[in-house]
Amino acid sequence: MAFAVAAGSSGQPSAGPAPGSNPIIRDRFTADPAPLVIGDRLYLYVGHDEADDGEMFNMREWLAYSTTDMRHWTAHGAIMRATDFRWAIRDAWASQVIERNGRFWFYAAVEHDATHPGKAIGVAVSDSPTGPFVDARGSALITNEMTPRGTHSWEDIDPTVLTDVDGTTWIAWGNRNCYLARLKPNMTEIDGPIMEITPRHFEEGPWLYRRGSLYYLVYASLDRSTQRDEHVSYATAPAITGPWTYRGELTGSARDSFTIHPGIADFRGRTYLFLHNAALTIGSQHGALGRRSVTVEYLAFNPDGTMRPVVQTDAGVTGRPHATGDADTHRGDIR
Repeated sequence: MAFAVAAGSSGQPSAGPAPGSNPIIRDRFTADPAPLVIGDRLYLYVGHDEADDGEMFNMREWLAYSTTDMRHWTAHGAIMRATDFRWAIRDAWASQVIERNGRFWFYAAVEHDATHPGKAIGVAVSDSPTGPFVDARGSALITNEMTPRGTHSWEDIDPTVLTDVDGTTWIAWGNRNCYLARLKPNMTEIDGPIMEITPRHFEEGPWLYRRGSLYYLVYASLDRSTQRDEHVSYATAPAITGPWTYRGELTGSARDSFTIHPGIADFRGRTYLFLHNAALTIGSQHGALGRRSVTVEYLAFNPDGTMRPVVQTDAGVTGRPHATGDADTHRGDIR
């Protein structure tokens, strides 16, 4: 179903916000955006927030949307439920899809059953970017026992994946601690030791990104001495294994939301930063900690490769993009 997603709970077009303005998905509450570009289409994978009043999080499935113009979105429905991993009992938390060798690999955080208590990361696979996705292992890729330095049971969340220029695929994840590991070519096994690459004020939601010869680790940050809500910060490195240099905050906190979650994509000559806030109202339900909504903004770069700070707006990509000739020129290599 193709629609402009400037719609209320009935799914009918609204005379209100312009297509492409924030939040970009208005037919339901969505969070933890993960973009993927395949040809001339951008796919967006999100968690489905379904919390009732008084609930913290209630997330049972992942949804997919796609666009060719960043204004009008096609809803592809649910691509997988948390319990489709038969070893998982709940919590369709943050995910990311990556294409490799003509197949689509889906990495997601869920709550493991009592055999491996705590959060875990599973991997599923499909021949289509819109699924259906099926468990590729029959067991978790990463469990809480594999990161024993952590002090809480939900540190193994928020996977992000990136295939490097040499064809090696890496996965990073974490809460409070940020971990990095190489994946085997089969995409379903860790290859070698798990490394810790925790940057300053790291809280959760890492996103790996490469531009030219520079690597970026963009993440939800929290300075617990001064901040109440998460911001987005980032670090850069000359190689995916580091050393990582903290570069500061990229955005402020999200409207009405403790959490924030970045995802980055290059699409049709521009770079986009996806986030979420809790500004959407659907029917009688207002945004809340467990009722978030996905947004998107333009992302630009300075000549030295640092990211320009991003102000979160209602206009989103309907606002004025960065002018041609600005110093960013996102396809240029950084040396």
